[in-house]
Amino acid sequence: MNVLITGGLGYIGSHTCVALAEAGHRLVIVDNLSNAKPSVLERLHELTGAAIDFHQADVRDRGAVGSILSKTRIDAVLHFAGLKAVGESVEKPLLYYDHNVGGTVALLEVMLGFGVKKIVFSSSATVYGEPEELPLTEDHPLRPANPYGKTKLIVEHLLADTGTAHPDFRYAALRYFNPVGAHPSARIGEDPRGEPQNLFPYITRVAVGALARLRIFGDDYDTRDGTGVRDYIHVMDLALGHVAALKGLEKARAITLNLGTGRGYSVLEAVRAFERASGKKIATQVVARRPGDVAECYADPRRAAAALGWKTELDLAAMCADAWRWQSQNPEGFP
Repeated sequence: MNVLITGGLGYIGSHTCVALAEAGHRLVIVDNLSNAKPSVLERLHELTGAAIDFHQADVRDRGAVGSILSKTRIDAVLHFAGLKAVGESVEKPLLYYDHNVGGTVALLEVMLGFGVKKIVFSSSATVYGEPEELPLTEDHPLRPANPYGKTKLIVEHLLADTGTAHPDFRYAALRYFNPVGAHPSARIGEDPRGEPQNLFPYITRVAVGALARLRIFGDDYDTRDGTGVRDYIHVMDLALGHVAALKGLEKARAITLNLGTGRGYSVLEAVRAFERASGKKIATQVVARRPGDVAECYADPRRAAAALGWKTELDLAAMCADAWRWQSQNPEGFP
């Protein structure tokens, strides 16, 4: 298929582009480069050997996206474009609603105008909020605790309502847990602008000496060692989940699934695993909890296995090894 990937030069988008190309799909990438660098495109060419049609544009720009769809027949959209830092969303909620909700409304309007009726959406486990019970199933109540999670849930509603209004519209909402790691080639990986907001890129920056120590946001949670517990998933497993979801939409009209491993690790357990993989000691400092964070969150991934035949293959050791290989070979990130 001809697949339009929004945010395709970002962390998850770029790894999914590799998986899509390996599955034989043709790539059309839209990215505004607000959190990505043009050199990612060069490395995607290197890894895939594919002709990639790239457009620097913002999904909120209906004219720019419409121009792309008018020139190329698109069979499906994979929608990654958006802002993703929980803490920043608490500080700047309007920014998050504008990008994540407004961007999706604009994208859906243009898609429907050009008869594109298939989309895979990058949702998040933050739609669940504070877990009532674990592991989290897709039927768990949806009570996001921060603006980032609320924007993801609103987009899920947008997709469902669009499906009701247009019976031939098909969508998959994939609720990610915590993507980490990098492509095993170390040619692409996670390279956030400024100070990292997520655990693993922060750890890797400490390991290469770019940051002095890892801040641990709270050690007084009701967890086994007091630090937050999360379900970490290798980004390549996550990428293959998107390829599986795209195939799943050949038969299903609506798919809402968790993409995770089903296993939770605490911050301290993740740090120790990274130390083993890298041979580096990670200095830490406990600071106050972040607004909007929950104590523990991990997936029940069985529905994705049943619906898509997909399950994770790579463990925490592989995630740490690949994250370290990427950062040690690219200490400044992408050129």
